[in-house]
Amino acid sequence: MKRLAVVGAGSWGTALAIVLAPKFERVRLWVYEADLAGRMARTRVNDLYLPGFELPPNVEPVAGLREALEGAEIVLSVVPSDHVRRVYTEMLDWLEPQMLFVSATKGIEQRTLRRMSEVIGEVVSLRFPPRVGVLSGPTFAREVARGEPAAVVISSADPGLAHAVQHAFAGPTLRLYTNNDPVGVELGASLKNVIAIAAGVCTGLGLGANTLAALVTRGLAEITRLAVAAGGQARTLAGLAGLGDLVLTCHGELSRNRMVGIELGRGRKLEDILGGMRMVAEGVHTTYAAVELADRLQVDMPITRQMHAVLRGEKTPRESLRELMERSLKEE
Repeated sequence: MKRLAVVGAGSWGTALAIVLAPKFERVRLWVYEADLAGRMARTRVNDLYLPGFELPPNVEPVAGLREALEGAEIVLSVVPSDHVRRVYTEMLDWLEPQMLFVSATKGIEQRTLRRMSEVIGEVVSLRFPPRVGVLSGPTFAREVARGEPAAVVISSADPGLAHAVQHAFAGPTLRLYTNNDPVGVELGASLKNVIAIAAGVCTGLGLGANTLAALVTRGLAEITRLAVAAGGQARTLAGLAGLGDLVLTCHGELSRNRMVGIELGRGRKLEDILGGMRMVAEGVHTTYAAVELADRLQVDMPITRQMHAVLRGEKTPRESLRELMERSLKEE
């Protein structure tokens, strides 16, 4: 594998381009904002989403999808979940059957409740049956870009794809494990952002380690219930894409979703919080989609439902916390 296309130049897409650059002869990084693409080509820095990190010489920022995809053997997509269907539709004319598609987007499509690999499959299947995998795990973009060791999962129902990407991406600072459960991996990656907002709320309310430990543990329980009901494997949620990512996002200072929760816990309105953010906090939209999916699959998700009420302004954080604590008593 010599040519990689990274579609999406937010903080995570840029960090992946940086850490994977030594593994490829050429990495083309598609940048949505044409002016930013031009600046990155000149300065070699993504000053908008990942300032302070220089792009390696073989990373080429480009503003055109055709140019980004030309000759690519692996297409790694890192665009926000709300835009995946549109971007892949725009990419369709330049996609080739021999390409391997890897999704590193964490979220659920709101209108359809589809996972990102399902969205990619639906769109690309209009031309040919695609080979699709999912990349996920406990990672903050800045730490990956700094070269700090990290471990992630490459998951696919296609074992050949998983092993090919594992060997193509693995390096001295990025370790990959294969997994055959994209349902569990994608739902774990998406739903942990909901619990991370709740963790931030606890911090914003001034609550301590006891509360946070209970939240993370019970949050993992309801994530696992939903993933299994959707066809995933419970053991996946005990791994990097489940527990690992959940712990990182609920405790890490760099978590955008946690920061949204902290500000909610301090009494700020959601629209004001989001209005001041440059990057997407996927957990907000995921909360709405998760409640719909839980209703469809008849799964009990008390923390997610309380966060849904808080995000919609129907309850205060303290009211939701009290209701969670006063639920009927039951076995673990």
